[in-house]
Parts: sequence; C-alpha cells; structure tokens
Amino acid sequence: MASDEKWLEEALAGDEHSFSLLYRARQGAIYRFALHMSGDPALAEDVTQEVFLALLERGSRYDPARGPLLPFLYGIARHLVLRRLEKAMDTATEELTIDEDLLDDLTRRETIESVRRAVLSLPLIYREAVVLFDLEGASYEEAAAALERPVGTVRSRLSRGRALLAQKLEGEKLKVNAVRSWT
Repeated sequence: MASDEKWLEEALAGDEHSFSLLYRARQGAIYRFALHMSGDPALAEDVTQEVFLALLERGSRYDPARGPLLPFLYGIARHLVLRRLEKAMDTATEELTIDEDLLDDLTRRETIESVRRAVLSLPLIYREAVVLFDLEGASYEEAAAALERPVGTVRSRLSRGRALLAQKLEGEKLKVNAVRSWT
C-alpha cells in the first residue's frame, strides 16, 4: 500500500503522527500473525511492539521494489517469533490452558482449541505458510516475501501444511468421538 511507504518514510524522518498511522494500520495483522505462530497473547504483544521498534531503528532497509511493507513486517515478526519460540523450548514446556465458561460455549471452544493446537503442532515451516495465507489472508507473493522463499516453495509448504492440519484435525475428531462413546 502506497500510504504505508509514505508513512514509513515520514516516520523515519521523525514524524510521530505518520508512525502512529502506520502502527494503527498494521499492528493488528502483526499481532494476529505472532499469536497464531506462538499461541501466546503476551508473546504476540511483545513481538508486535518489537516489530515496530525495529522498523523505526532499521526501517531504511525496507526496499519498496521488493514488495509491499506488510510482508516486510511479517518477516521481522517471523524472525522475532522464531527466536522467542526457540528460547522458550530451551527453558520451559508449553502448557495449554483451557478457560471454562458456560456449557453453551464449550463445543465452540473445544473446536477452536483443537484447531489452535493443531496449528501450533505443525512444523514451523508449514505453520508459517498456513498462518500467513489461511489465517492472515496474505497472497502467495506476500507470504513468499515474508518467508524469504520462492512462491513455489510457499505453495508447496501451504499444501503440505494444510494436509498435515487436516490429518491432525481428523485425529482429534476420532479421539473426541472415542471419549464420548465411553461416557
């Protein structure tokens, strides 16, 4: 988007209002990407802030000839999330927390949690493609730019990621049905 480039240029020149406009326009997408990649709202918030700080510090590295600003931001977010996930794997194991609410919401929550777990269990190279394309609505070209891979590689990873996701969700459905048949 041309306004992204204009806002970035003005923000790098010290215009706080332009930075604010850019932040408001793009922080939601970056947050969602980081959340889908990590499953951790606090990490997603931190990564979102770090992306925009990095943009202020090193935004001059952005080259509009290589594509729109959003894939560039996804690329920064991707590197930050991967670094955080690697660090977290070294220091602790992840725990899934399930909020209990009204019974009417339980089935919906179980489905959402199953999908979230399935996405989080995908190998990172496939998770990145699925999150960017299916959950964030990035085009193949935008995802390729963010992942620093050819479009064909992104298409392949997306296809494989979707297939793995379908297998995981089918397995989850079988487990739920088996548990329900015993109760």
